[in-house]
Amino acid sequence: MKGETSWVSHRPDYSATDTFESDSYSELNDEDNKEVSSVLLDLILADDILERILACLPIASLFRAGCVCKRWHEIVKSGRFLWNSSKSLSHKPWYFMFTSLKEPVGYAYDPTFRKWYGIELPCIWTSSCFISSSCGLFCFMDNDSRTELYVCNPITKCCKNLEEPPGFKFSDYNAMAITGNRKTRRYIVTVVKSKHIPGNFFQWDISIHVYDSGTMTWMTPLTDVLAGWRGGAESVICDGILYFMIYSTGIGGSENRHGLITYDLSSRSSSNGLLMRSFIPVPCSLTCGRLMNLKEKLVMVGGIGKQDRPDIIRGIGIWTLNGTEWQHISRMPNKYFQGFGEFDDVFASSGTDDFIYIQIYGAPALLVFDVEQKKWRWCHKCPVTKRFPLQLFTGFCFEPRLEMVP
Repeated sequence: MKGETSWVSHRPDYSATDTFESDSYSELNDEDNKEVSSVLLDLILADDILERILACLPIASLFRAGCVCKRWHEIVKSGRFLWNSSKSLSHKPWYFMFTSLKEPVGYAYDPTFRKWYGIELPCIWTSSCFISSSCGLFCFMDNDSRTELYVCNPITKCCKNLEEPPGFKFSDYNAMAITGNRKTRRYIVTVVKSKHIPGNFFQWDISIHVYDSGTMTWMTPLTDVLAGWRGGAESVICDGILYFMIYSTGIGGSENRHGLITYDLSSRSSSNGLLMRSFIPVPCSLTCGRLMNLKEKLVMVGGIGKQDRPDIIRGIGIWTLNGTEWQHISRMPNKYFQGFGEFDDVFASSGTDDFIYIQIYGAPALLVFDVEQKKWRWCHKCPVTKRFPLQLFTGFCFEPRLEMVP
């Protein structure tokens, strides 16, 4: 397809140990001296030199290099190469976009080369799901049963199924987040569950569940009851602090429909009433808020609602949290806001490092904001096409890393 490159047929299998047959070098003759010289050059290169050369290739080219011969295949899938190459490869976040069809087939956008790649992600079988990413890994949980939870590297396709989180078997709202550590290669997954207390329209049960890949166990450090507020599906972890959005139930006369709760994952405190003590109001009336970790700082992308009609969006703003105060970063210029066409009150947005991606659910258009350079720009058109009027699109960003293993 024009504008799209697929590496599915070239990708080495990092999760398997099988090898493949390569052409025999002994069959070469002297009829083409140039060809012989090039082959001999490859043969005399030490593995560490060849590793350094291959590490200079873009990630998409590495997959093709792994199919050149048996030796290259073994190098590019070796643990040493995956770890060493992480120092030289670009880690600008990619964005994976997929549709609302039963099988979420999609494309990943590489901002370095401004190309879309057709890739297939394992362990995602439905577009109705919760997804969070960090340090080259993403965590997936289906929205239907909310019992199947996986951690996966979308580049190597290594995948791990986690045990079902504890707590309510059936919760009304779930918010999931993951944070990884590149030095220790460990990660933490959090799930915030929110369940309405039967017979009480005012109160909601909230529980926080934490999975540590080092101990491979879940724990529930906190349970609480919120009055006039409920949990939702938005959360992120920044520098050891869990942030998640809460939403007004319309009881209690709250000025805003959204709020932010913080929880220090190292505190392990379980006292009731703790959560609302950390309540942080949003900077303005929002139609929706999207939380993300940019260099261990909390950043929020929000739809700015009208004063008299907070459910109608009139712009998109970006803020970062300093302590308990919001600092304005940027507002989407009107030409880009109008460029999306009909803008719903909710939209998809995620980011990491210095990049923030924004897309609407009704079209495959994708906009990126470079926080460091303060620049907005459209991404190249995604190859996916809209087949029917009500078709929806969504996505998430991730760091393309080879060395991280679930």
